[in-house]
Amino acid sequence: MPPAAPLVCLASVSPRRHELLAQIGVAHVVSAADIDEAVHPGEPAAQYVVRVACAKARVVRARGMALPVLAADTTVVIDGTILAKPRDRADGLAMLARLSGRTHEVLTAVALATSAGLEYRLSASAVRMRQVSAAEGAAYWESGEPRDKAGGYAIQGRGALFIEHLSGSYSGVMGLPLYETGELLAAAGLDW
Repeated sequence: MPPAAPLVCLASVSPRRHELLAQIGVAHVVSAADIDEAVHPGEPAAQYVVRVACAKARVVRARGMALPVLAADTTVVIDGTILAKPRDRADGLAMLARLSGRTHEVLTAVALATSAGLEYRLSASAVRMRQVSAAEGAAYWESGEPRDKAGGYAIQGRGALFIEHLSGSYSGVMGLPLYETGELLAAAGLDW
């Protein structure tokens, strides 16, 4: 059976987002969206992830992409502070220590840019991390897994060992909330 024609363009090179789309049977192509992801001063976390996801979709669509463009952005929030990807080992270990034994929020915005315009959805999840020892944190950093992950951990990998409780969307914490993605695709009349 020949592969299905792409339904959307995924504006992300994230293997996790690619796998999640494939999981629900959405044939797609990938095109990276290179944008400035800096947080604006005083910008609330929810507004930030929505802005970045929408900007990614717009940028790829503006390059002449004919397919609908799907983009997402994820951030981890604790005590009102956005935890982006760790800059280095010290930053990654500090993030893990801050999350250890506490509940934090994971926000993922997903946006779809089509010829009819741009729509988005926001997924919010509460994640409780168990106490993580300094030795566990150091070993986790050395695994390489947390280096390019918002909040410095991956729920779909070894980081799952630290997660005590999740209330919300597992796929949203991974980086692409499938329920909200399905809503956007259906609203745009895309049948997969």
